[in-house]
Amino acid sequence: MRIGLYPGTFDPITLGHIDIISRAAALVDKLVIGVAINRDKGPLFPLEERVAMIEEECAKLSAETGTRIVAHPFENLLIDCAHDVGAQIIVRGLRAVADFEYEFQMVGMNRVLDASVETVFLMADARRQAISSKLVKEIARLGGDVSEFVTPRVNDALKARFG
Repeated sequence: MRIGLYPGTFDPITLGHIDIISRAAALVDKLVIGVAINRDKGPLFPLEERVAMIEEECAKLSAETGTRIVAHPFENLLIDCAHDVGAQIIVRGLRAVADFEYEFQMVGMNRVLDASVETVFLMADARRQAISSKLVKEIARLGGDVSEFVTPRVNDALKARFG
């Protein structure tokens, strides 16, 4: 069984994330969405809510693709999380050149830690390249419309958070 790991904070999950998840699901038998517990980032949504959003948003996709998609919180090294879930592949989404520079360093470090785990990069769909959770939260916080960037459920959660 080929298992992929797509890590991130998903605070909140966006249509850009869902684009990467749907394409990654075609490459593996099981896709684990690694939900990072990153206390330094001070997430807007608690871990439990981020996991619930991911599970809800991915349930239909999992049924459509036949790929099992599960959320898995983690707080350890990414490579250790890959070992924990049995992943042979780490999936990363790229939006721009700036993403590549950071990801290039991460791949190098992960290869030193365990060269048997491959990293696969998927370019964000052109319509989704500008989307980031950080910008979505900022727009929502300032009363802007984020419905083009997130699902209706996530949009409702953002509205509830920011009033």
